[in-house]
Amino acid sequence: MTASPATQTNAIALKQSNLSSLPATIETPTYDRAKLTTGIVHLGFGGFHRAHMARYTHELMQKDFAANASWAIAGAGLMPGDKKMQDALVPQDCLYTLVEREGAQEKATVIGAANQIIFAGESSESLLAQIEKDTTKIVSLTVTENGYCLNSDTKKFDPQNPAAAADLANPTAPRTAIGIIVESYNRRMQKGGKAFTTLSCDNIQHNGYVVRDAVLAYANVRDAKLGAWIEANASFPNTMVDRITPVTKPEDLAYVQDTLGVADAWPVVCESFTQWVIEDKFVAGRPAWENVGAQFVPDVEPYEVMKLRLLNASHLAVACLGDLAGYTFIDETMANPLFKLYMQALMDHETGQTLLPVPGIDLPAYKKKLIDRFANPAIKDTVQRVATDAPLNTVLASIRDRLKANESIDLLALALAGWMKRIRGGKDETGRDIVVKHPLAAQLREKAIEGGANPAALFSMTQLFGELGNDPRCVEPTKKYLESLYAHGTLETMRQTAKNLGF
Repeated sequence: MTASPATQTNAIALKQSNLSSLPATIETPTYDRAKLTTGIVHLGFGGFHRAHMARYTHELMQKDFAANASWAIAGAGLMPGDKKMQDALVPQDCLYTLVEREGAQEKATVIGAANQIIFAGESSESLLAQIEKDTTKIVSLTVTENGYCLNSDTKKFDPQNPAAAADLANPTAPRTAIGIIVESYNRRMQKGGKAFTTLSCDNIQHNGYVVRDAVLAYANVRDAKLGAWIEANASFPNTMVDRITPVTKPEDLAYVQDTLGVADAWPVVCESFTQWVIEDKFVAGRPAWENVGAQFVPDVEPYEVMKLRLLNASHLAVACLGDLAGYTFIDETMANPLFKLYMQALMDHETGQTLLPVPGIDLPAYKKKLIDRFANPAIKDTVQRVATDAPLNTVLASIRDRLKANESIDLLALALAGWMKRIRGGKDETGRDIVVKHPLAAQLREKAIEGGANPAALFSMTQLFGELGNDPRCVEPTKKYLESLYAHGTLETMRQTAKNLGF
């Protein structure tokens, strides 16, 4: 449907008793939510999960409620700031509006798959009690890489991480995602129960392996018997998730209220495109998400690499260079033909050359769709959010693979140089502040200022770059582009690159 331009002056409060009164243009749950039973507990009930996994689950319930009533989701917030999630959604009976957009087309749906909101930012006991129930079959999570308590150098679980160490000192009252999962397994083991599946939906390569290794490492520090029980009984499927979901903005709330006629304290706006590829490895059953578009495969890695190298690496490149040039939104950046040409060349000639064979995927069509998605004017995703969220390793992994094959990295080096100049902060090329959010922001800024147009100081941070700082095949092209960005600016550097490389 296309959004109506009419403004609603008497918006209807979103809650279960008001669903029948909502405008007919909004799809609402057709199933009896009073009969829902929690089967999934999700750690990190933010916008992406509510636009993605919760959307798939809701759609499945719409299609066949009798078979899926036991897969309702308890959304959990682990951070102190997540109290606002509970405050927003509990008065709405855990309902929220999802607005999916592509160009002028829009679909608004009230999602009803969640039946509980648990705030664990002060105490995890109520969350642990829910996971301990036999009806909970899956614990899923979107907590970002920082939530896994990994060592920045090894990317392995770090028992010295302050949050992890605090949990290990008081393991029955954990605060981290890993500590909560391990204590939940411990409670199942102690009572002679069955294990649940831990399902990572984070944007991390081999996310199932990463969470499994972190859980086992934590458990073995705590109790080797517990670690052995988890390893023998639990499962940790790998997944690939994809849907561009900007942070909900005040204007989104205003739009849902004034135009759609729904008073919703925390709606979600996202693109229409969605993809979910899942390793079919569940120890306690699962919803039939394949009936609503998810894809179950024996090996997720080819799809995961495709998405991380083509979407995430391109996202980072466009966002960093766009931010330097003074753009605010990704679609605004992509309206400049230079960025479309650069992104196409990056995928065709460098990142796309590092992929594994991807069964069932038309790669030229996939790449074209990515460019269209980035350019979607209905999704006002900011360059700042993308530059913060898109992992640098998607670019570095492609660089390593290209160097291993003795291939050029000019386009990737430009992306890396853009990241390095942006991480300095300061002003963009129009005089606006560049906002940098990174766990190592202060150290990165110091190194970026120290080095200026020479990337050597930043490359010395081996916890990020490893051996690349000692490889002239990486350092020299990165230095060339960083010097150009400092001397000539972003758009002129891109124009010269396009001329020199013929894209």
